[in-house]
Amino acid sequence: MPLPRKKTFMVFREAARLGAYDERPMLPADVQTQVYLSRNDVPQPFFLVCEKDTVIAVFSGEGQVQLRATSVRTFPLEPGDHVYVPAGVPTRLVPRTESVILRYKAREAGLEGVAWYCDACEEVELHRHVFDTEHTLAHEGYLAGCRSFNAEPARRRCSRCERVHPPVALEGYRWEELAKAQRG
Repeated sequence: MPLPRKKTFMVFREAARLGAYDERPMLPADVQTQVYLSRNDVPQPFFLVCEKDTVIAVFSGEGQVQLRATSVRTFPLEPGDHVYVPAGVPTRLVPRTESVILRYKAREAGLEGVAWYCDACEEVELHRHVFDTEHTLAHEGYLAGCRSFNAEPARRRCSRCERVHPPVALEGYRWEELAKAQRG
């Protein structure tokens, strides 16, 4: 049976059941603007790139959102903040304290991708994995992207400074479990 979606929900009650970057869809599938809930306590292991505009809403915790391909490099996050993310802008959430986040996306979100950038050079993209949300759940895309990044050391090597970045430690992320639950 697929994960239940609700017309109404208590954010903090639902968040207590979630893990890092679960991005759990909360509203019925036919609602135009979809809401995805996460409770994060570690930095997001990649930058998320969405084909369509999104909004990040912070319910609790503090941290920052890192951005690429824009003049704004970081934006501080605290409860009550809403961050508009234009289509195509890579973003990475970095909580300083455990954070409850809602991400608003279009029902038909289109293409999404996960990307990695060199920590030292910042603008050098190491690897990107793109998927179509019409056929691939976000959790499946996140997991496939991380596995792809981990599989080849060349994908983790910066073309400018030659630094080899570590693979993503997948322990603690429940993406495979959540994808199976959503597929029913």
